[in-house]
Amino acid sequence: MHGMERVFLLQLLLWQLLHPVLTKFKAYDTICSMNDPFQFPYEYCKTGDLIIGGIAAQFDCLLEISNFVEPPETKVVDELMVMLKNYQHVLSLIFAVKQINENPKILSNLSIGFHIYDSYNNAKMSYHNTLKLLSAQRRTAPNYNCGKQSNLIAVIGGLDAKVSLHMATVLGIYKIPQIACCVFAPVMNSNTQLPFFYRMIPSETNQYMGVIQLLLYFQWKWIGIISPDGDKGEKFVQALLPLLSQYAICAAIIERTLSLSGVLENFESFEPLLAMAVSLSSPSIKVYIVNADPQAVSCLKWLLYLYHSIESPTQLTIGKVWIMTAQWDFSSETFHRDFDVQVFHGALSLASHSNEVLGFTEFLHSLHPTSSKGDGFIRIFWEQAFNCLFPDSNVDKENNNYCTGEENLENLPGTLFEMSMTSQSYSIYNAVHAIANAFHRMFLSSTSRLDPPNLLPWELHRFLRTISFNNSAGDTVSFDENGELVAGFDVINWVTFPNKSLLRVKVGWLDPQTLHGHKLTLHEEAITWHSSFNQNLPIALCNEKCHPGYRRKRKEGEPFCCYSCVPCPVGKISDQKDMDNCFRCPEDQFPNESRNQCIAKRLHFLSFLHPLGITLAFLALLFVLLTILILGVFIKNQNTPIVRANNRDLTYSLLISLLLCFLCSLLFIGQPQIVTCYLRQVTFGIIFTVAVSCILAKTITVVLAFMATKPGSRMRKWVGRRLATLILFGCSFVQVSFCAVWLCTAPPFPDFDMHSLPGAIRVCCNEGSVGMFYCVLGYLGFLAIVSFTVAFLARKLPDSFNEAKFITFSMLVFCSVWLSFIPSYQGTKGEYMVAVEIFSILASGAGLLSCIFFPKCYLIILRPELNIKEQLIKRTI
Repeated sequence: MHGMERVFLLQLLLWQLLHPVLTKFKAYDTICSMNDPFQFPYEYCKTGDLIIGGIAAQFDCLLEISNFVEPPETKVVDELMVMLKNYQHVLSLIFAVKQINENPKILSNLSIGFHIYDSYNNAKMSYHNTLKLLSAQRRTAPNYNCGKQSNLIAVIGGLDAKVSLHMATVLGIYKIPQIACCVFAPVMNSNTQLPFFYRMIPSETNQYMGVIQLLLYFQWKWIGIISPDGDKGEKFVQALLPLLSQYAICAAIIERTLSLSGVLENFESFEPLLAMAVSLSSPSIKVYIVNADPQAVSCLKWLLYLYHSIESPTQLTIGKVWIMTAQWDFSSETFHRDFDVQVFHGALSLASHSNEVLGFTEFLHSLHPTSSKGDGFIRIFWEQAFNCLFPDSNVDKENNNYCTGEENLENLPGTLFEMSMTSQSYSIYNAVHAIANAFHRMFLSSTSRLDPPNLLPWELHRFLRTISFNNSAGDTVSFDENGELVAGFDVINWVTFPNKSLLRVKVGWLDPQTLHGHKLTLHEEAITWHSSFNQNLPIALCNEKCHPGYRRKRKEGEPFCCYSCVPCPVGKISDQKDMDNCFRCPEDQFPNESRNQCIAKRLHFLSFLHPLGITLAFLALLFVLLTILILGVFIKNQNTPIVRANNRDLTYSLLISLLLCFLCSLLFIGQPQIVTCYLRQVTFGIIFTVAVSCILAKTITVVLAFMATKPGSRMRKWVGRRLATLILFGCSFVQVSFCAVWLCTAPPFPDFDMHSLPGAIRVCCNEGSVGMFYCVLGYLGFLAIVSFTVAFLARKLPDSFNEAKFITFSMLVFCSVWLSFIPSYQGTKGEYMVAVEIFSILASGAGLLSCIFFPKCYLIILRPELNIKEQLIKRTI
């Protein structure tokens, strides 16, 4: 379709939609006289001792602007819109007054009346009808006392911030209390600028936080904002944007809707309107926050209707989630009955907290257009709601559908009228009761009887400001220091049906009085989403969420809600979606390959089940068995010369110490515990010291024995068990002292090395004091070197059973093993570090065992003929 054709069809379509409305309402046009230019039939009056004024909002109209050529007069061009649902606001005020007048506990000697006008959503009419409330006569003559006062004590209205401000400008002069139900305050500091102004609705700050809490609950981060064009819409956007940014939510688009008059003014240029409609239908934005001003929502309906009619006539609805502010009451105006309300199916809205009021539905059933005396609203409501005309109507009789008065309100779709009290009507109901209760308190506190004609309205403020009572529905009604209702918001889910009926489902509430601030309680399972979402939770993100194992990376030049996903670096993970940063696992865990989970590290130690552990344990037990066999051979042959010649007691001590050395190597296998860490190095150091001390004692004994054989030698007195015992215990005592100091100052303890081995925790024994550890090793090495030196010097002594040469070889092996142990021990990690020490223990012990005892066993077992005294003497000679 070409551009010109599209514009032509749009203009034709809008004209077809508006023309029946414009012609139908011509009958209600009124050209006013100069004396009282605003004589409208739409008012509702009831006399009483005290009068509550009301400014309703049921009609919209366009007024002809004076051209300053003719004498000034105001002419109603057209009443374009009858907001049928707003008639319930009038009825809730009447119902509340009826309840109070029938309640003997409140103002039993006084009656309450009311006088209700309409604002026509127009500044001039709002000012005029507010002045009429102040006038004693039907004419607009405020401040003129003609002997009959109106006894006006308070005024309720309006639903819009602008209308409320227009009213407050006049009422504030007379200090008359005004209770409005507008969602947004008419000025920034209403408490100081409008001291007699109250709002029967919670603070708008709570509403902003309610919207934010909803977005955060569903994790909607990519949203659109629809707000009316003008100061009110700009205030809404400027208040909401910082909160969105604070909670990391992006406003992808901000659309400014026009009022209906603005649409008419742009009748010749539809391209901008169509562009706005197309942008609202963008599939990339699923969630819209709508400042639900009635005119803004009307414009939104037009835009969606036009888009469907021109761009996608086969597609009936656009799948969106509409989050409406609290002033929205789902309605379909009379001139737009054919609008597909299912476009708002599944919408969410905030509403001032309301409850069921008993008796209100029965009160609605009792309504009849002919029995409601003084009600100037009901006839036009009835005609428009049921699309009929009364026989005495002034409208052209082209419509043969006449009203009987027996039509049933329950048959009206919910978009036109609801039988249950809406949140706005509930606020008006509470406002009437607040005024009555405040006046009742003032009546009780007065020492003399109050005279209604002489009552000054400003006297009511002191009681109204501190009012607190429970209404008939059980809710507490009170004002805060700013004159705003102390209450929370309900979260409403709107379910629509093809027959224009709707279901208002309360799915949650926002309680701003909780200790932790604004607390949102939501029953997600009770929410019905738009049919295009297949009852799945709508997703509102600039791009798909980053999966675990990835992190978000902001895209340059795009809003912060738009990002790319990059893998986590080595050693870090992300275990949730949409994480800004990856993090390291705890020390006892490590990342898996996908970097989305931490896996517990396995404990790494030399286990008895490990092949290396099994091998070393087998070798240790083999050497233990071999040592036991050798000890058994020596014990069995203890009286033979070869056993007796080399200090039999030292031999037994050496064999037993070697046996314990092989056994102590088993302490190094298995998971380190406190006891095993205490015993490992200490046992190893002491036992090996005993073994080396035995060797040193044996070597010195051999040397002294040879020296004692020389004539006149003084060494003879040192030869014997006393010297060997002294050497053994003296050398061992020094090592025991080192170990005692070690255990008392900085003993070994189990330690967990988290970083040496990837994917594992190395369980080891921390030596505690490294210096003491090397002192023990150093002292052992010192004894080994001394033993090696002495044995090396005595290796050529002429003795048939001389052990010096065998000790020399054994100590050479021993020193070689432990010299190579130090660099090997420092260069290995984990289980291999322990294996090196075990191998060194086994190798050095095996070297001592083999070099010293194998030759003797060979003689004892295989060459017993050499193990005789004669052979010993023969070889000595």
